[in-house]
Amino acid sequence: MKFAANLSMMFTEVAFADRFQAASEVGFSAVEYLFPYEWEPDWLATKLKTANLQQVLFNMPPGDWEAGERGMASLPGREQEFREGIAKAIKYANALDLSRLHCMAGLRDTSVDETVQRDSYVGNLRYATTQCRDNGIQLLIEPINPVDIPGYFLNDFGLALDIISEVNAAGSALLKLQFDIYHCQKIHGDVPGWLDRCRDQTAHLQIAGVPDRHEPDVGHLPLADIMSACQAIHPDLWIGCEYRPRAQTAAGLGWMKPYI
Repeated sequence: MKFAANLSMMFTEVAFADRFQAASEVGFSAVEYLFPYEWEPDWLATKLKTANLQQVLFNMPPGDWEAGERGMASLPGREQEFREGIAKAIKYANALDLSRLHCMAGLRDTSVDETVQRDSYVGNLRYATTQCRDNGIQLLIEPINPVDIPGYFLNDFGLALDIISEVNAAGSALLKLQFDIYHCQKIHGDVPGWLDRCRDQTAHLQIAGVPDRHEPDVGHLPLADIMSACQAIHPDLWIGCEYRPRAQTAAGLGWMKPYI
């Protein structure tokens, strides 16, 4: 199986600039992280090349993250800013040879009817998937549990499948699912069952232990069953290790050994 180190959460014992090499030295061949926009694309590309790593995922610009925003895709009235964000994300993706982008939905806007917000979400996703398709990039959406991000608009895997179906019905491009095992367990439970239900729409996986988002073998996830279900989807999918190590990152990587 193919695992990517999430540099926003892993190897935080060293500076971000040093995490690429740290991931490579313990055997990772790919990385992901939340956002690249603090750094120049050429600098990031050099870090990847020097460490012999592939970039497999990052997020579109989320709006004002420090002010609590968690994406703009579902927010009525933010369409122009959203379009500027997708253009910026594609610029970085092209520079880093990235084939998948995650689009954050944003929080529920209680000043408008939920159907209005959903219509904005679908419309923005149709635009974004078209732009991504024209650049050889696949767009992903991810349900996030209401404990980690209270009020997140896309907070249910069934809703995500419905949104994907609605967006793709317009023929604009193929929108796919970013299936985070941690979020699924906290929202629904029965991760193997949901993996099977979502298998045709899943294009990227992420994993962490539940409930504390440490290593996947810490907590109450049925890890062996989940790994089997992941392999049944497609053995070539990347699995992003989006967890917070309990101690030094390298010391907690033993859980991976049966699967690589």
